[in-house]
Amino acid sequence: MDQKLQATARLLEVMDTLRRECPWDREQTFDSLRNNTIEETYELVDAITDHNLEGIKEELGDLLLHVVFYSKLGDEEGAFDYADVANGVCDKLIYRHPHVYGDIHANTPEEVKANWEELKLRKKKRKSGTLGGVPRSLPAMVKAFRVGEKAASVGFDWEQKEDVWAKVREEVGEIETEMKAGNRANLEGEFGDLFFALINACRLYGVDPEAALERTNKKFIRRFNSIEQAAEAQGKSLRDLSLDEMEAIWQESKKNE
Repeated sequence: MDQKLQATARLLEVMDTLRRECPWDREQTFDSLRNNTIEETYELVDAITDHNLEGIKEELGDLLLHVVFYSKLGDEEGAFDYADVANGVCDKLIYRHPHVYGDIHANTPEEVKANWEELKLRKKKRKSGTLGGVPRSLPAMVKAFRVGEKAASVGFDWEQKEDVWAKVREEVGEIETEMKAGNRANLEGEFGDLFFALINACRLYGVDPEAALERTNKKFIRRFNSIEQAAEAQGKSLRDLSLDEMEAIWQESKKNE
């Protein structure tokens, strides 16, 4: 048997044993595993962000365990098993790749993606329409990106990507208007509109907004830590430094990056 098939069979057998003999594993349900699955997903994202191949391998294993665990729970309820899950995704991939398994032509990633969205919509015949397939539990930034993608897939988009900046400027202006009017009740909505416009700008320019923001988070943390370390070297706390002193250290940290 192929090593990959052997490894899969081993994992399924281990899962059967744990479900039968481990008190903790016996107690788990779909609902009890949900938060753990979310946590494992973010741990994989961290490893990918850090380009940590060993970490990616480990976190993929943890996620695979969850796939097997949910499949075991489905099997026990007589709803589905691991074979159903694997065959289901194979059938879906074959259906959504007619340019590979059929006679449809798609020569660019953009054409593949557009065809993929059309096939998904046709297959599921969603009453909720084009945006119905966006998971409700997605983080807001990821959801905004996917909503923009799906709307664009049916032609609801700016004609030229540069046009998005007029929308960004419009939203900034509306925030400033509400602030000057002292109408703080509307600010949350206006900031949301600005974020949404900026996320669409990222999409149009081929930038992952989540990765971009995380890159800035890391940069800020690194530079802020340099300020804190400089203060400690002087026997001071951050509160002992003036804003000008902190800014000077910040600028020095930028030069050294």
